[in-house]
Amino acid sequence: MPPVTDGTYGQAPPAAILIAGPTASGKSGLATALARLIDGVVVNTDSMQVYADLRRLSARPSLAEEALAPHRLYGHVDGAVNYSAGHFARDAATLLADLHGRVPIFVGGTGLYFRALEEGLSELPPVPDEIRAASRARAEQRTTDLLHADLAEIDPAGAAMLRPTDRARIMRALEVFSATGRPISAFHGERIAGPLAGKRLIKLFLAPERESLRARIDRRFTAMIEEGALDEVAALRERRLDPLLPIMRAHGVPALIAHLDGTIPLAEAIQRGQGDTRRYAKRQFTWFRHQMGEDWVWTDPDAAFALATRLIFPDGR
Repeated sequence: MPPVTDGTYGQAPPAAILIAGPTASGKSGLATALARLIDGVVVNTDSMQVYADLRRLSARPSLAEEALAPHRLYGHVDGAVNYSAGHFARDAATLLADLHGRVPIFVGGTGLYFRALEEGLSELPPVPDEIRAASRARAEQRTTDLLHADLAEIDPAGAAMLRPTDRARIMRALEVFSATGRPISAFHGERIAGPLAGKRLIKLFLAPERESLRARIDRRFTAMIEEGALDEVAALRERRLDPLLPIMRAHGVPALIAHLDGTIPLAEAIQRGQGDTRRYAKRQFTWFRHQMGEDWVWTDPDAAFALATRLIFPDGR
């Protein structure tokens, strides 16, 4: 399909189309369909689908699906990398500069990645490896709630922003303080605008009916296991990576590793993975409702393609 011209759009084309929503809501299928319609490029906006190690367990598009339209920023990061929203913003900016007029369709469920595209992110300082290693060695014998209390003593504002159970982000805040002597909250005002700031965007949030979404999540997790997700986790387990790395906290990974270690049966590991994913979907609804702007259009997934077409081509085609 040749590129769509500005005249076909009826006005200047959008700088980008953003498709968000809870996991298993049909976002990837919609993005691919729209990319085929407008000769666009599908761009991953999911924090787990960046990793090469977990194609099945992260529900990355299959090779056949990727062949239907260009896909970018999928599986380009090794699991040993602590990939962040800041990394994503830089990768997205580089990609946008190389699209030669094709419309990117950013699709995923990671709210901070979407925020980074427009609002930008606070520029946190790098933490030297030796300071990170020392901080984590000290933390090994401390529970997460105690680490949260440690953070509250040195940075009450930063601690108040984090769940007391979020060990990874608590450790990040403690490491920043160790490296700089400044609380992480002190860096939150030092924001750099995102690569899509001020541009015309079409933004859709897919909002399926909750009960059907929960059932779909459960079915998909079972299908992942049948398609080889356990083998992916087994290979990841053999690498013995830092358990605080993002990939080691992917939904289903801790439970499946527990099964591989012989501590729980596979059926229980599947149930835990399904439960973690259902709870994550609930948090995605809540986060987008309260954290993102009113210019996001919420829609039933079944109506999303027709709605997107009207928004892209307001004069018809």
